[in-house]
Amino acid sequence: MYFTEYDSPIGTLLLTCREDGLTGLWMNRLPPEDGCRSEDHPIFLEAKRWLDSYFRGENPPADIPLNPKGTAFQKLVWGLLADIPWGTVRTYGDLARDAATLLEKDKMSAQAVGRAVGANPIAILIPCHRCVAAGGKLGGYAYGPEK
Repeated sequence: MYFTEYDSPIGTLLLTCREDGLTGLWMNRLPPEDGCRSEDHPIFLEAKRWLDSYFRGENPPADIPLNPKGTAFQKLVWGLLADIPWGTVRTYGDLARDAATLLEKDKMSAQAVGRAVGANPIAILIPCHRCVAAGGKLGGYAYGPEK
């Protein structure tokens, strides 16, 4: 595992990767003890270019290889998050209905979706900040609503 840090307008971000993709992007997290610092890993260089563009207010194409670790359900929800268009939001209930359809179920718990959203290991690139509670209210965003 490799790691690097990125100074952003919202604080220092920790990025982790393996050879096959970005595995983490967190705020307020210490580097992994078993990781190797790398400032010039190709995945980090690509991620930092993307973040530079994103924080300039642009809508960069998300073509960075991602490899988040999680359950099949979490990965399904993270895929739904990734499909939320830039500049828009969806509710946990919306994502629950989409997940139910994909899983061929009659319904799905918005709370289960919320737990999967909260477990997202790649903040910003997998846009959990685009998912809100019913009525458009901010839910329990792990990094705080000011971020």
